Amino acid sequence: MEGVKHIVAVASGKGGVGKSTVAVNLALAMAAEGYRTGILDADIYGPSQAQMLGVAEGVRPQQAGENRFRPLEAHGLQAMSMAFMVDTREPMVWRGPMVSGAFQQLLTQTAWDNLDVLFIDMPPGTGDIQLTLAQKVPVDGAVIVTTPQDIALLDARKGIEMFRKVNVPVLGIVENMSLHVCTQCGHSEPIFGEGGGERISAEYETRLLGRLPLALSIREQVDGGRPTVVAEPDGDVTATFRDMARQIAEQIEGQQADEGPSISFSDD
Repeated sequence: MEGVKHIVAVASGKGGVGKSTVAVNLALAMAAEGYRTGILDADIYGPSQAQMLGVAEGVRPQQAGENRFRPLEAHGLQAMSMAFMVDTREPMVWRGPMVSGAFQQLLTQTAWDNLDVLFIDMPPGTGDIQLTLAQKVPVDGAVIVTTPQDIALLDARKGIEMFRKVNVPVLGIVENMSLHVCTQCGHSEPIFGEGGGERISAEYETRLLGRLPLALSIREQVDGGRPTVVAEPDGDVTATFRDMARQIAEQIEGQQADEGPSISFSDD
């Protein structure tokens, strides 16, 4: 795709597992590793990346030619979202074909500037946008976000199966909210169960990219427009995100090597 070398979808079978929080922090971690990185908020009905990136209400992309828009810049990322186009308080009361069309326009009419990796924050589920992405866009791989809870794992399996059916490699599993540590006494407890991410990654012979804690600070940071990788660049959670970003980059570069000579990641 013009201006983009590699595309990674961040997806979940269900909502409420922290997918968008993981997506924005993965993108920021990839940028911290030295790659030119962008993020596309593909949730047309409920875009959240504008707030997570601290983009003020009413800020709009500038035009780049007749039918294209420049992505906004936030914390070193190139970003595009439906939230940049409309009043976020207004609901998008659209049927599936309109939503798929809007997604394609956001993706293809954004003038991405020489990106190494574009992360796509997918809406939950396995519906129209997921199929449009698989059919219209050369996706290098998908990252599946889940919690250890059995109910979340049921839907994560559906997400993995969907990507496999459309020949999109699953790069790995992120187990979110894996452990809660009390800020008062330090007691740790697996509120949503334990070992779920490891079990599902073994079942589908993919990687468990990492585990993330259920932490108040992570929620406060994205709500405030400064995700963890920006707010605590030397923290333990940021180190986990950067390790996951390195694993993703390693797999993408490995795919390139298997497929033969192609454009490599930029050095700048």
